[in-house]
Amino acid sequence: MPTPFSAEDRARITELLLDTGRRLFAVQGLRKTSLDDLVDPAGIAKSSFYAFFDSKEALYLELMLRQAPQLHERLAEVLDEAENARAALGGFLRATVRMLDENPLYRRLVTHPEEMRAVARRMGPEEMARAERMLPLPGFLEAARGKGQLVEVDDDELLGVLQAVLLLPMHRQDLGEQRYPAVLDRLIDIVATGLTKE
Repeated sequence: MPTPFSAEDRARITELLLDTGRRLFAVQGLRKTSLDDLVDPAGIAKSSFYAFFDSKEALYLELMLRQAPQLHERLAEVLDEAENARAALGGFLRATVRMLDENPLYRRLVTHPEEMRAVARRMGPEEMARAERMLPLPGFLEAARGKGQLVEVDDDELLGVLQAVLLLPMHRQDLGEQRYPAVLDRLIDIVATGLTKE
């Protein structure tokens, strides 16, 4: 019977798996990252991976959840500091696009929705609740609706419109580097104006 990992070994190996996962998932994605790719830098057998994470998706989820508080804080700040719902929505979209530019793991999830679905399928109720608590947008939208600041729109449609804006960075080269910033800015203004009331 193999010797169990010491607490120090567990902490060290967990961090190695997280670091390797962060790097590989961002570059090659969930499907193309093999267990061998993940465990080799940590120096453990493939079967030992499951002593740390239930699946590759669980590792991906842990990476997302560990980064979420910092991202939540940045986005919540933008929403809280805005003078009205229109400015808040525009600021939120701009801050989210910046975050996607800076964070390859989250950018990968937005540009490859099948990976987000694969991770979400593995989320239990506890992880789902933990993730939802870290998203500032639903609370903002609920409050803005309660104050009559949003146009009447179905939640699914509203989130789809916001997601469409966040997909624009994928088409940066199609639009051309020169005009991309102006197009993105104009689109965000149009969406924020179209979804809010004066």
